[in-house]
Amino acid sequence: QDWVIRPQLRNTPGVTEVNTIGGFERQYHVTPLPERLSAYGLTLADVTDALAKNNSNVGAGYIERYGEQYLVRVPGQASGVEDLRGTIITNRNGAPIRIGDVADVGLGEELRTGAATENGKEVVLGTVFMLVGENSRTVARAAAQRLEQAAKALPAGVVAEAVYDRTELVDRAIWTVEKNLLEGALLVIVVLFLLLGNIRAALITAAIIPFSMLLTITGMVQSRVSGNLMSLGALDFGLIVDGAVIIVENCLRRFGEAQHRLGRLLGREERFALTATATGEVIKPSLFGVLIITLVYVPIFALTGVEGKMFHPMAITVVIALTAALVLSLTFVPAAVATFVTGKVEDKESRIMRGARRLYEPALAMALRLRVAFVAGAVALVVIAGFAASRMGSEFVPNLDEGDIAMHALRIPGTSLSQAILMQGALEARIKQIPEVERVVGKIGTAEVATDPMPPSVADTFIMLKDRKDWPDPRKPRAQLVAELQAAVATIPGNNYEFTQPIQMRFNELLSGVRADVAVKVFGDDLDQLLEIGKSVGAVVEGIEGAQDVGVEQVTGLPVLQITPDRAALARLGLNVQDLQEVVATSIGGAVVGQVFEGDRRFDIVVRLPEATRSNVDGVGRLRVPLPAALDGSRGFVPLQDVARVETVIGPNQISREDGKRRVVITANVRGRDLGSFVTEVQQKVGAEVEIPIGYWVSYGGTFEQLISAAKRLQLVVPAALLVIFGLLFALFRSVKDAAIVFSGVPLALTGGVAALLLRGLPLSISAGIGFIALSGVAVLNGVVMVSFIRSLLAEGRSMDEAISEGALSRLRPVLMTALVASLGFVPMAFNIVAGAEVQRPLATVVIGGIVSSTLLTLLILPALYRLAIRSGPGRGQP
Repeated sequence: QDWVIRPQLRNTPGVTEVNTIGGFERQYHVTPLPERLSAYGLTLADVTDALAKNNSNVGAGYIERYGEQYLVRVPGQASGVEDLRGTIITNRNGAPIRIGDVADVGLGEELRTGAATENGKEVVLGTVFMLVGENSRTVARAAAQRLEQAAKALPAGVVAEAVYDRTELVDRAIWTVEKNLLEGALLVIVVLFLLLGNIRAALITAAIIPFSMLLTITGMVQSRVSGNLMSLGALDFGLIVDGAVIIVENCLRRFGEAQHRLGRLLGREERFALTATATGEVIKPSLFGVLIITLVYVPIFALTGVEGKMFHPMAITVVIALTAALVLSLTFVPAAVATFVTGKVEDKESRIMRGARRLYEPALAMALRLRVAFVAGAVALVVIAGFAASRMGSEFVPNLDEGDIAMHALRIPGTSLSQAILMQGALEARIKQIPEVERVVGKIGTAEVATDPMPPSVADTFIMLKDRKDWPDPRKPRAQLVAELQAAVATIPGNNYEFTQPIQMRFNELLSGVRADVAVKVFGDDLDQLLEIGKSVGAVVEGIEGAQDVGVEQVTGLPVLQITPDRAALARLGLNVQDLQEVVATSIGGAVVGQVFEGDRRFDIVVRLPEATRSNVDGVGRLRVPLPAALDGSRGFVPLQDVARVETVIGPNQISREDGKRRVVITANVRGRDLGSFVTEVQQKVGAEVEIPIGYWVSYGGTFEQLISAAKRLQLVVPAALLVIFGLLFALFRSVKDAAIVFSGVPLALTGGVAALLLRGLPLSISAGIGFIALSGVAVLNGVVMVSFIRSLLAEGRSMDEAISEGALSRLRPVLMTALVASLGFVPMAFNIVAGAEVQRPLATVVIGGIVSSTLLTLLILPALYRLAIRSGPGRGQP
């Protein structure tokens, strides 16, 4: 690992470090024997000094001789065990005393702080760290290829293989996005064929999809946005073609009317002139509608911190895609329609549209006749939806099913590393018996580079699952599997567990400093008092519905061998505290006094007493502390227990600080309910049932903090964006009433989004919030199309009732088409159950539900509201 694999992996582009845990680091051990040291009157310091002074190479510049330059070098490095044994400590009566006379010398192992296991057996585990800003998929693939090359240079019987690869999850998530986009595109194209009734027109409209995606990918490359679940997850090809649908539909309508009137096909010049006229009729609503849809994504750029990094790529991609689609709709689409739609265009509607019109016509007549009741009913629905939304649960983002499980095992503080390895082996053997499990990998304690320091009593266990198709029951819910794992490991005593997922665990830890979903932090001065408060809080949290893996931070219970200097005794003997500390540090912990080089490999030389002396409390008390040398050079010794108190005490397991203050953390995972309502209940019950002394306080951490942060920022920015949308509507219609009527589609659309979330049992989240933002733009687009046409009919001199009826009926096809393509584009996201779909599901659910309600309300409520609000007759301003 250290000499073959690690150097090659560290040279991989994008890799900054390879951290090793497990196995034993080779060392040269010099183990002084106390009885021999005593016999020769030597000290540990004599041994360490001798080794340090006899194990170095020295350069002495150079000399010139006969025109040549000679470097002067004095090699003195020990080359192995025999050189170390022969090192001279001192000379007595002409006889040298060597290291081999007073100590055993040989190869040994480090005092390690961590270990790694796989399927119950010890292994060496390396973790590859990626350079900030690099692409994880690219770096992981390069590291995997480099590992394959490095494995060929390993000795026989040694195997190196990847046990966890992030690219597997990334590839599954990207496949989900590709699948959703492809299925959404196919659904959109089918709808275009069915409702337009013209193959060439449908192909022209559908061509916007690949062309806009090419421009989008170009923009993503220039913006350094990678293709991933978040950046591509909100793309809806239905929204992308909405502007083109409006233009193509109006061109077909005009072509059909002209051919019917002339009784022949249109010539090339006639097609081009009519296309220009038809495009001009709808260019304003199309342009403003798509601009508004684009504008509603601007508030996402106001998000900061973690939520900003997550959702900015999504907003960038959608804005680029919609901008590209808008440009193509205004340039490519009219030119393509005029050039390629050369055949006969049916003046009559398709069978589907005729059926829709038969249903819509009487419903519209009823809505206009009972307009007050319909509008009042719509207002009531908005109020009910608002009330329901205020009672819904909430979470930051839905948890992504990573496909693997992470289990945090906590054992009794003070558990030795060797005992922890035995317990971990039993634990992994039990987990491996579950048929869905492919392998189990454990990390115990702290790795070589302490990026994630843990005591030996704590272990991270990664449970790698088989592909679902290889499960005995592929339809088994993940929650059921976790419950089975909990039941299996509960039979092994001495462990407490927290279940989560590998990336989710690190994500939570980065956000709040703990690995669980929720952290209750108690701050104060006295550690014992903090622990008592923590236990009280933990008892309250454990009684709340949905709480799992509740635990109080292990702040005490660590057995400590404490050696307290007796300053008075030291003073009488002419010693100081440092003299005593150096003896203990070297005897028990060991002292590194140099290195032995074997080629380009180097190994530490460590001096420490035999294991039997170091592990015996009574033996520690008998350690010899050297006294100051007498005038004749002789030296006496005193037992450690005569100048210090040696005792075992229970000390703090860890002392955590945050913002300069001591704190104890109570952690909990949440299952079976939303995070927001859980935290609210925790806050209420802790505040009511736990008495917090003066000078102590409680704070809460977890992903819900990002939800609150994002919600606060969006509460400021979204109203501003809606105000700008209203301004655009006013600029389009130059009428406050008309702008307000179209703008009423926003709350009507939000009603359907809330209803859809409730029906599917999904809580509010940032993903759902993005859906509501997108929905606002789509809802306004339909209203713009209908009101623009009604205004044009009024400008032609039609009566108010006639203009509203004809305008609503004639705009039925474009309204239904824009609504259907926009909603169907999200259908795969809403109903897929593959990896990554959890994040897209709330967004898609909101948009689909909102478009359904918005379309129904636009077709019925908007004409009724227009009839109520606008009472003037013919001749109202130009569109």
